[in-house]
Amino acid sequence: MQELFQEEDIEPAVNKAAPLATRMRPRSLEEFVGQEHILAPGKLLRRAIEADRLPSLILSGVESNVSEMRRALAAATNRIRTSGQKTILFIDEIHHFNKAQQDILLPDVERGNLRLIGATTYNPFFYINSPLVSRSHVFQLEPLSADELETLINRALTDKERGLGNYNVKIDKHAKRHLAKLSDGDARKCINALEIGVLTTPPDSKGVIHFILAVAEESIQQKAVVYDRAGDAHYDTISAFIKSMRASDEKGAIYWLAKMLHAGEDFRFIARRIVIFASEDIGLADPEALPLAIATQQSVEFVGMPEAQIPLAHATMYMCRAKKSREAVDSLGKAKEQIEAEHTKRVPEHLKNKHFPVNPKK
Repeated sequence: MQELFQEEDIEPAVNKAAPLATRMRPRSLEEFVGQEHILAPGKLLRRAIEADRLPSLILSGVESNVSEMRRALAAATNRIRTSGQKTILFIDEIHHFNKAQQDILLPDVERGNLRLIGATTYNPFFYINSPLVSRSHVFQLEPLSADELETLINRALTDKERGLGNYNVKIDKHAKRHLAKLSDGDARKCINALEIGVLTTPPDSKGVIHFILAVAEESIQQKAVVYDRAGDAHYDTISAFIKSMRASDEKGAIYWLAKMLHAGEDFRFIARRIVIFASEDIGLADPEALPLAIATQQSVEFVGMPEAQIPLAHATMYMCRAKKSREAVDSLGKAKEQIEAEHTKRVPEHLKNKHFPVNPKK
């Protein structure tokens, strides 16, 4: 078995033939990017590592077999008996083991013979034995942000030993952002796209490799959509989406929905606009529209992306086909104008709260 951690003075040689994402894997906590909610200074997991008090862990974000695991457990037991040293056992995709196989780990975890680190992309509370979960800390890993991925891109472009620092690369800021955004929080996808783009782009007469947006699009195999979530494109596109639903233009509304989703618009924002539209533009003409919009908002929160696109499309088509009425909005507007223009009316006696006497005795 390979050691999980190497001594500082026994650093392995860099395999130049390995993919860039493999070569650029972090060698220490200082090189680790992302997961600040558990690894930032002062956070629980970092404190546990620095204090050498690492508990058994399940990280929820190389397959092994049972015979191999039994050998590892036997070696761990022998090591702690002979030297008092604990073993760290890392199991990737731990959900592949069934409940009976996972039970093999319980005695050694409970006795403290080893520290288990399990990684899974499934919900550990459903796919891992309850006794094993109860004896472990569960940390949820989040997708990396675009800013964090840009940090990794910069590091890969400047690292001369493991990265692309020996290439004269000039990367356009829009190209860098495109790689970071379209990688969906996946560092391996981002760095591998960067590598293929650099290695397949011929340098100019001065030896400079220009990594422009077109190169980024080809590398990540997805076209960039002109869309700024904080600028005009954001407001213009949502306006087109709403006006298309208002005009019962089903194809148009679905197109603008697809553009927003492709560009990475917040699906919660789209769901909120559909809820508002259902009440503001459909209202009393189809009382079922608002409950459906609310159900859509709840369902997208429940399933998340990319599946959230389906209920959003469902709701959009319903809103397009529904009859329209702004009666509630217009009535409220007239009442507000009346309040602003006239003397405020007192509540008539027959409408007042009669549960308590008007002049209670002291």
